[in-house]
Amino acid sequence: MEPEKLVVLTGPTAVGKTRLSISLAKRVFGEIISADSMQVYRGMDIGSAKIRPEEMEGVRHHLIDVLDPSQPFDVVQFQRLAKNAINDITHRGHIPILAGGTGFYIQSVVYDIDFTENDADHSFRQELMNGKSPETLHEMLEKVDPGAAKAIHPNNVRRTIRALEFYHQTGCRISDHNHLERQKESNYRLCYFVLNQDRAAVYEKIDRRVDAMLQAGLVEEVRSLWEKGMTPEMTSMKGLGYAEILRFLSGEIPYEEAVRLIKRNTRHFAKRQITWFKREKDVIWINRDDYGNDDERILEAILKILKEKGFYE
Repeated sequence: MEPEKLVVLTGPTAVGKTRLSISLAKRVFGEIISADSMQVYRGMDIGSAKIRPEEMEGVRHHLIDVLDPSQPFDVVQFQRLAKNAINDITHRGHIPILAGGTGFYIQSVVYDIDFTENDADHSFRQELMNGKSPETLHEMLEKVDPGAAKAIHPNNVRRTIRALEFYHQTGCRISDHNHLERQKESNYRLCYFVLNQDRAAVYEKIDRRVDAMLQAGLVEEVRSLWEKGMTPEMTSMKGLGYAEILRFLSGEIPYEEAVRLIKRNTRHFAKRQITWFKREKDVIWINRDDYGNDDERILEAILKILKEKGFYE
């Protein structure tokens, strides 16, 4: 049986993946699976830069607005939902396009990472969760697995704990494990595009996007979630923009500092995204500047590659 086709379109935040993915899907009879850890949440539209229904241009999207912000979400859930969506899209004769910027989520699907956990002993996890600050946990990780500590943001407590737990259970570093997973062959007939641009241009786009989000009502969106009982400890509220605005609303930092932190943290995130994708194999880099930053030229280049690989006629 021939493996299922899978197109990946990723890259750093604000580089223009969403608009391009729509154009691509329309040309190849594709459907889009969102590879974004925040767009799964209902009511979190502005801060996640979620595509609006009227912007979808009739293209079907998956894994958007599927959870309440009070619910946890992780890579294991994403992998299961994404694989189900790929199977569904393929069976209806369309091409699945995995589009978004969460590299670990994409890797989990492309290389079918095994997240089977040793559930025999939860005491170590409880020990980590009880009273230890995110900074302390991250420092613990840095001592046993510097590679993982570099890849995982200090505020991402869930992934930090998982990496510490993995080391405790196996004696191996999760960064080494992930490196080995990257050496696996994909179960899919894969075409993996990374859209990129000059770093200064990406950073400028990030700053403009943050300003636009604030103008569109990001503070009001976060305040509404806060008033509904969402707290900083929830997975949804650790997202870029949400965490910083919550700190402002709680009186911890002034508004100007919250804005500065959102822009800085988003730029750092974009840098980590590029580092991640550079470690992936079998990727096809599409640099916007090589095509005069012209979406139509970029689209035609991608379509040419897909046609050569037999993804569509």
